[in-house]
Amino acid sequence: MDTRNWTEVTEFLLLGLSDRPEMQPVIFGVILSMYLVAVTGNIMLIVVASTDSKLQTPMYFLLRQLSFIDVLLTTVVVPQMLVHTVTGFKTIPFENCIVQLFFFMAIGSMEGHLLAAMAYDRYVAICKPLQYYAIVTRSLCLRITLSSWVVVSLNSLLYSVLAARLTFCGNRVTHFFCDITPLLKLSCTRPLLNEMLIFTEGAAIVISPFFFILASYVRIGVAIGRLHSAAALKKALSTCSSHILVVLLLYGSVIRMYLRPSSSYDLDQDRQVAVFYTVVTPMLNPLIYSLRNQEVKNALWRLLKKIQNVYASGDFQPNSPSRGTQDHIS
Repeated sequence: MDTRNWTEVTEFLLLGLSDRPEMQPVIFGVILSMYLVAVTGNIMLIVVASTDSKLQTPMYFLLRQLSFIDVLLTTVVVPQMLVHTVTGFKTIPFENCIVQLFFFMAIGSMEGHLLAAMAYDRYVAICKPLQYYAIVTRSLCLRITLSSWVVVSLNSLLYSVLAARLTFCGNRVTHFFCDITPLLKLSCTRPLLNEMLIFTEGAAIVISPFFFILASYVRIGVAIGRLHSAAALKKALSTCSSHILVVLLLYGSVIRMYLRPSSSYDLDQDRQVAVFYTVVTPMLNPLIYSLRNQEVKNALWRLLKKIQNVYASGDFQPNSPSRGTQDHIS
């Protein structure tokens, strides 16, 4: 067949998580429930960390950014997946697919950079506590966040442009969103340039934050070891345990998905792993940081008490006339 006919792909067919019709309502219900929990939990964490005066520190500034990233990451993927699941209409235009790929890769990479910044924050807090407020400033966190956005956006743009220039032999994508791996599998020829970038430049962008996190915790461990104090070790673990757990959740799935030879790809299993880091991880992150962080729990309790007091005092009565109106009527 003339290969020129295969280059004019105008849309992709996303096969979703399962081809079995009887599974579609189950998939829709489960994914929708997890998505709502993820969005609600992360927005709640953003509100609590933004409004409570005791959480206006660099660490909680970074935590707000992480929650914002989690909302973006799951929203880039899940709403489209839910629509495809409930309607059965699973096509996506070529241009939309490339745009989704760009945002997914940029936002996903940004999460690792934020976790690296949070690891540095923990390192300074534990190893240089007297210099903490002089070193880790809000200005520094803002510069790190903005520069990371620039880096991941340029990296994602490079991947998206290269993916758009591929020659595709078919349009059936064994996935529920446009990711780089299933698109490479559709290429008529082996995309050597794309694969080289994944294992070089892409690995540097994605894995370098992970090595930075490891180095930070090695230095924290050395510093704690020199103290020979069980109390110091306990305090360090309570300070870092939530962050460590989130790092393990993220990088465990990322390494499983992307940093391996293309010959070992199993797209069916990869779809299950993708659900984990696009839905499950954003859902778990706010739970981890709220349930294992006493400051966040106290701030959440203060916010709920404040809301309760507002309702109890009658200050919030959207359906009642204003005070001036009542005086005028009386």
